[in-house]
Amino acid sequence: DDGTGLHHMVFEVVDNSIDEALAGHCDQIDVILHSDGAVSVIDNGRGMPVDIHPEQMLPGVEVILSTLHAGGKFSAKNYRFSGGLHGVGVSVVNALSSWLRLTIRREGKSFLLEFQNGHCTSPLKETGISSITGTEIHFHPDVEIFTDIDLKYAILAKRIRELSFLNKNINISLSDKRTNKEENFAQKGGIAEF
Repeated sequence: DDGTGLHHMVFEVVDNSIDEALAGHCDQIDVILHSDGAVSVIDNGRGMPVDIHPEQMLPGVEVILSTLHAGGKFSAKNYRFSGGLHGVGVSVVNALSSWLRLTIRREGKSFLLEFQNGHCTSPLKETGISSITGTEIHFHPDVEIFTDIDLKYAILAKRIRELSFLNKNINISLSDKRTNKEENFAQKGGIAEF
């Protein structure tokens, strides 16, 4: 494994935040590499929907995170949770993680949903009030699946830089708690600036 799949996990989650930005609801995305090997991707979008999926009778976010190719278009008014680069979506990130914690902030409330090895261990629950909105996905790549879970800052920075040129007026920060390296990527001119 050359780390391609490992880094693609981060890109899948970032791409979903980019989708929210392209819909006009997000202008800040923070990618944090934690010293324990986990990753957080935090955006200031609307926050994923917490409504119940009409067929599965589970919160839509739980269906999105635990069903491959589920997508999030339960109704036209819902948050669009697309599949990212290869249509596999965040459910694959969840399946390839030893644990994943999803924090949603919307409508003045904060919600938490937790998974281990792709399975829901703590159903969606309201955890308090929130004055901000957005989605935070905090996950740890599974060491049983990946021989090396050492995310390379340079690989992530290159892709994030490209995304910042392709998506003007979005600020994406990359912060590495292992080395205390941090960069902000924001291109007001978009592709023309590239």
